[in-house]
Amino acid sequence: MMKYSIKIILINLLIALLFVTLIELIFGYWFDKDNFGPYLREHRLKKNPVVLNYGNETYDFIYKRNYHAFRGNEIDPSKIKAVIIGGSTTEERYKPHKLTITGNLNSLLKDRNYDFEIINAGILGQSTIGHIYNFKYWFPKLKGFSPKLYIFYIGINDLVLDEEKFIDDNFGDIKSIKKLEAFFDNLKNRSFFVERITILKQKYYLTDKKMKYDHNYFHGKDISNYKYINYEKALEIHDINYLKSKYQKKIKNYLHRIESLNKHAINKSALPIFINQVMYDGLKNEILFIINYSLIEYCKKKKIACIDLAMKFDGKLEYWFDEIHTTGLGSKIIANTIIDELVEIIDNET
Repeated sequence: MMKYSIKIILINLLIALLFVTLIELIFGYWFDKDNFGPYLREHRLKKNPVVLNYGNETYDFIYKRNYHAFRGNEIDPSKIKAVIIGGSTTEERYKPHKLTITGNLNSLLKDRNYDFEIINAGILGQSTIGHIYNFKYWFPKLKGFSPKLYIFYIGINDLVLDEEKFIDDNFGDIKSIKKLEAFFDNLKNRSFFVERITILKQKYYLTDKKMKYDHNYFHGKDISNYKYINYEKALEIHDINYLKSKYQKKIKNYLHRIESLNKHAINKSALPIFINQVMYDGLKNEILFIINYSLIEYCKKKKIACIDLAMKFDGKLEYWFDEIHTTGLGSKIIANTIIDELVEIIDNET
């Protein structure tokens, strides 16, 4: 009797397994060339409660990344007309989206009667290497995705790149993904059941742990004698020719990646716009200064649309949570600083 019961249980389990496998093969994404595979890792279907405290600012909101991995609510990729690409300084997961640079730009565009929104494609830690991989492993997976405008907000995350290994851990060095990681990422991104469960969990309750940020710090830096080094001052303290020689390889590789991004956008019949960056102390960092300078020089030479935020921006301490991330006020000031030139480029090129 016991053997018979065990046999029945095993047969039922086998039938259930075959049923699940059949459903997966029919409705899953195992043979769909447009599935996300292992490459977006933790950047899809996110929904976190976030609490941030900084001085007098307190944010308590829900951070979302949608089905297609963009920050914010669901949107049909075919309806996207413009995207902004960058790292954490673009994504700005620590504040409500309407208070980010992207959110502020969209408000300003709406005030000027433009009929499109910029969609936030920022990914934490991603450099221009990762941005290039977006065009190979992310954007081609989005059915109907054909924006007419790609905005690249770049510079800071390229400071620490290893120019020998050419690695960007946040979406860049695809070959470095461990087999076990790839297995689980494939399961998450290809499985019908895993996807349905994730979507249902997101719909009815929060799925991810609360993220808390107490951003009242500058990693132990002494900010009592804070001074912002603007572009004019940077020209006085930095020797351009010396820095070009010192960082020749870094500049060459950086501009090569800029050209690659430019071609990716143009090949998709879209307008690329590059915007450089500053840190809390402006252009004190000599590498950031020289790659910003080289970018603008290169853009002028190649007739590429670029906005020199570093030259226009004059920072204050209250604009920054830390060395690189802006407060709500800082993001608003950056958006206000670039909006006129941004719409001028759009109007002239489209």
